[in-house]
Amino acid sequence: MKKVKETDLKELKGSQKKYLRGLAHDLNPAAFVGHKGLTETLTAEIDQALEASELIKVKFNEFKEKDQKKELIEKIAKATQSYLAGMIGHVAIFYRQNKDIEKQVIKLP
Repeated sequence: MKKVKETDLKELKGSQKKYLRGLAHDLNPAAFVGHKGLTETLTAEIDQALEASELIKVKFNEFKEKDQKKELIEKIAKATQSYLAGMIGHVAIFYRQNKDIEKQVIKLP
């Protein structure tokens, strides 16, 4: 059986996104994007939250335009090497598998 490296995972499958959205339902946002947009501090905060729990929510307080949110989501995903699991209203759900196998909490279907 071939071992899957994180770099082999280009995108999450639809069923995996649905599973992650279900897990994220009861989570509170780990970070809030305000009028300053995506700062280095905010990126570091999101990165730390992903390191701690693999699955987080990020709420957009100021950026209500769909195109603005999409651009910020892409920047967050790229900066934190995470995947977008879903978008509900002004809240984005990000997932990044922990590199340490012992600390991996979420097992994707």
